Amino acid sequence: MSVRDLTIGVLGGTGPQGRGLAYRWAKAGLSVLIGSRDAARGEAAAAELRSATGSDSVGGADNTEVAARADIVVVAVPWDAHAATLGPLREALADKIVVDCVNPLGFDKKGPYQLEVPEGSAVEQAAMLLPEARMTAAFHHVSAVLLVDVEVEKVDTDVLVLGDDREATDVVRELAEQIPGVRGIYGGRLRNAGQVEAFTANLIAINRRYKAHAGIRITDV
Repeated sequence: MSVRDLTIGVLGGTGPQGRGLAYRWAKAGLSVLIGSRDAARGEAAAAELRSATGSDSVGGADNTEVAARADIVVVAVPWDAHAATLGPLREALADKIVVDCVNPLGFDKKGPYQLEVPEGSAVEQAAMLLPEARMTAAFHHVSAVLLVDVEVEKVDTDVLVLGDDREATDVVRELAEQIPGVRGIYGGRLRNAGQVEAFTANLIAINRRYKAHAGIRITDV
């Protein structure tokens, strides 16, 4: 199975992270569907990406239709909409590879911090809501600012891919590597996703301190 033969759906594709990932995949020649709570917003975002990339393989619809039509579905919705978005999609996402990149974070005057998730992490919550899906977690640490910047040709970062289904994680690693400069690195099982999601708070603090768009690199691999 090659990702170049599949359709990639992005739930929350009108937000910064989802839009940035969709832009990079459309630019790489993949077939992409942009999902939103409102179908018109999804199509409007898709029209912008078709114009920006010159691709005619970008479509838009509501999240339900995107979940039904896509082969791989990336979850890039805000944390406070995570459970409400995924719950109704159980049947549509059964047996599909689902990639959760949601970071449960809070912000106060001291900066970003990890939110407690009863299930352990956002992706473990997703796995409970979508028990028939092939759940993975990835793309937590990729800067949305860099993804959407048309002047940035390569995004210098590694993407940690977590999951209990090794074939699914291999496919998601390949999906990550469709973005120039990115490597997909297997990062363990879903039970280890909590600290990966939480580390995003550290990266945000780094970026604020150094006025950067920092990612991560794994050495000796």
